[in-house]
Amino acid sequence: MSVSSACANPGQRNVNLRGTLKVALHRGAQFLMLPLALLAWRESSFTERQGEVVFYTCAHLVALRPGLPGGFLRRAFYSLTLDHCSADCHIGFGTLFAHRQASVGDHVYIGSYALFGAVTLGDHTLVGSRASILSGHALHELDDDGRWTPYSHERLQRITVGENVWIGEAAVIAANVGSGAMIGAGSVVTSEIRPSIVVAGNPARFVRKREPEEDAGA
Repeated sequence: MSVSSACANPGQRNVNLRGTLKVALHRGAQFLMLPLALLAWRESSFTERQGEVVFYTCAHLVALRPGLPGGFLRRAFYSLTLDHCSADCHIGFGTLFAHRQASVGDHVYIGSYALFGAVTLGDHTLVGSRASILSGHALHELDDDGRWTPYSHERLQRITVGENVWIGEAAVIAANVGSGAMIGAGSVVTSEIRPSIVVAGNPARFVRKREPEEDAGA
């Protein structure tokens, strides 16, 4: 065995140990969240995914679990109830998914108090605190009497956020966002955003293209 190999082995062992510990903690958290997940599954089997009162109530309970344990519990609950939720993501305190029709990719970071409807979050996407991703922008419409109609599951539109997107704090997203895009803090997105551009404002407008050196220096 070479000296370089011997020096590399302890570091590799530490990485493997951390990975094994993380998997064990995730499985343990899933076990703790299983009763809540079973309630949500039973609700979905009777309502064909349209009734989400139980799921939403359970989501509120896990949203307010503090600290590192809370992060594991939120990730575990959503990995059991959403369409997909990676074990390699971070879901901050107070963050809430309102619908089971959501997917969270690998290495996604979500800050505190974010709110999500029906959404797909691509790998390596960053979502700032208090950001909101709505289930489209046609959830309510005017009826014959000129009154806004109540929420209807049939009008849900699943929003897709591509890979490696950065969504700034308190941004509101109601349309698809292309991979590599950057959404400025406080922006309101109501029309589709092309890949690899920076937008900001209300409504969000084109600012500039992302430069290759930005990725190299990240």
